[in-house]
Amino acid sequence: MANRLASSASTYLRQHADNPVDWWPWGPEAFAEAAERDVPVLVSIGYAACHWCHVMAAESFADPGVAAYLNANFVAVKVDREEHPDVDAVYMAATQALTGEGGWPMTVFTDADGRCFYAGTYFPPRPVAGRPSFGQLLLAVRDAWDQRRSELAATAESLAASLGRAQAVNRDLIGQLIATGAPTATGALLRPGVLAEAVQALAATEDAEHGGFGGAPKFPGTPLLSFLARYAATGSPTDAESAAATAEDLLARTLTAMASSALYDQVEGGFARYSVTADWSLPHFEKMLYDNAQLLQVYVQWSRLGARHRHEGYLGARIAAETADWMIRELGLPDGGFASSLDADTELAGDHVEGLTYVWTPAQLADAIGEDADRVAVLMNVGAGPRPTEHGWPLHPRLELNREERQLFEAVRPALRRARRARPQPGRDDKVVAGWNGMAISALSEAALALDRPDFAAAAVAAAEHLWRVHVHQTAGAPVLHRMSAAGVLQPGEGRLEDYAHCVTGFLALFAATGDERWYERATALLEAALGRFVVDGALQDVPADGDGGASGPAALAGEAPVDPLDDAVPSGTAALALACALASAYSGSIEHRSLAEQLVGYVGRLAGQVPQVVGAGLAAATVLATGPIQIAVVGRDSAMRSALRKVAAVHPVPALVLAVGDGDASARDSRVPLLRGRPTGPAGVARAYVCRNMVCDLPAQTEAELRAQLTG
Repeated sequence: MANRLASSASTYLRQHADNPVDWWPWGPEAFAEAAERDVPVLVSIGYAACHWCHVMAAESFADPGVAAYLNANFVAVKVDREEHPDVDAVYMAATQALTGEGGWPMTVFTDADGRCFYAGTYFPPRPVAGRPSFGQLLLAVRDAWDQRRSELAATAESLAASLGRAQAVNRDLIGQLIATGAPTATGALLRPGVLAEAVQALAATEDAEHGGFGGAPKFPGTPLLSFLARYAATGSPTDAESAAATAEDLLARTLTAMASSALYDQVEGGFARYSVTADWSLPHFEKMLYDNAQLLQVYVQWSRLGARHRHEGYLGARIAAETADWMIRELGLPDGGFASSLDADTELAGDHVEGLTYVWTPAQLADAIGEDADRVAVLMNVGAGPRPTEHGWPLHPRLELNREERQLFEAVRPALRRARRARPQPGRDDKVVAGWNGMAISALSEAALALDRPDFAAAAVAAAEHLWRVHVHQTAGAPVLHRMSAAGVLQPGEGRLEDYAHCVTGFLALFAATGDERWYERATALLEAALGRFVVDGALQDVPADGDGGASGPAALAGEAPVDPLDDAVPSGTAALALACALASAYSGSIEHRSLAEQLVGYVGRLAGQVPQVVGAGLAAATVLATGPIQIAVVGRDSAMRSALRKVAAVHPVPALVLAVGDGDASARDSRVPLLRGRPTGPAGVARAYVCRNMVCDLPAQTEAELRAQLTG
């Protein structure tokens, strides 16, 4: 039978279009159908690159018998968590509250109001180790619905109340925002020492043997790495005992370990989602845009710190460049945006095989590179110990390759690329998500500056033009940002807070990289729109006020518009907005934006010393605020000197790069960017650089040496 998913923009939903299950997409129509039929709702949540989602689909959702029972006794709703992150977040909270665990696929049972009464994750086709089969689960849920409805209603009501209390705690963490026009003193809501406490708390949880934090499965925790990179930039290279020095050491060990492991694709570049093992030796092979965009930015920031440590600077720059190249090559779309992910699986004879494209056997290495295969196998741990996957070993180098070993691997890399590209390739989820593209624009713009790669800036411009052309519509004179597009066609659903905030920071970074003031104007317009859409009656929310992207079912769970200040794989919307406001205020001098940013990061003070892992992005924004941030205006006619001054600014380690480049004089007086106004050039338009803090500037630097001295002073 044909279900309702075939025409969906979501790759994940289309993957289920041929199931015999009568799937509904997320929306009020599905819940109305459940109320009309008086049946429970199955909400199945996953995403296109999810390995176990594919497994459960093949085992259960493709089974005609299971589908027939499901269709007769339930309304089945399929949700792409990347399309509806608010739906995913609320039901994930419910799943964790009921089971103590979470993950995808997520299997949730609700009433017609969307209130959850039972939840879990993957269920097998046959009972395994105490876990019932999916068929048994359906029978049990339907029996409880028919025979013990009052018990299910009590569970749903109790869970809704519990989630409502959690939502109240989230709101209390952020606090009521002071009305515009009532600024606070700098850092007033964040007590002294919070950032250093967070660094020390992280040091206590470091995996000293393998790098990173925690055990298996091990995630990069990228928002946290962004905090470490930004905080490390606040320190002096001569003070080895400071918290900033500790942050830099933690960052260096983690980034070195990740780059020198199977988590990083040693052949093509780019990072997998996470490692199944604590030593980063067996990745979960899916590659996400949001992971790679964030890690690209962190490695760029680390490359700036590399001026203090040459080897680390080289490694940071190399991994950053390779990751950017991979993003552009593998996720770049013809119309300028970036696709969301590459699948963990490769399809082979109709089956989904995890990691098939990426793993090697000694024989495959020999076929690809000939006589060097044995040496490369030793360097990359291919053939060492039992096979971690059915089809071979991922390339997992020893942590430190010497110069000769590195040269050997670089020499055989082209042959390995050719051999691997001849294999079946993983599927790609081509939907464009606004916020993730905003992250990619930020990262590519910074990489373009720090690594002197104009092609990275060109890719960032193309993605930003796509967002502005396709995702942004003017409504009553204000821009409205939509979350998703597919094949250049806008999809229903307004962007969330994180989408607006990441696009603002992306456009500001693009202005810094290109000097094109349109991006500054567009960033400012989006920020003002975001404040109008997400700050309602003095309180913050993650979904837009009166928008079309709301979560009608989950709203019944929480009782009000949700806000979650804690990070997941991506920064929380709260932290992302705080960073956007901090950067915007640094360009404009806006006290109101600065004050709002300070209030938004106030919540991290309660958690920084205990669980910094969940507030890394808030800590990163707080670090930016604590340092000013430093503002750099370079003005003068386009010349070798202007380029040289711009380069000094671009590679200097700072918590946030606030850089404005303009022609100076008459054009500066008319500039739409306050940081550029009133900055005279030297005689005949000779370039000068102004280092400013809180819009108060030093005397203009006329040489590279003077600029370096002012930046380090």
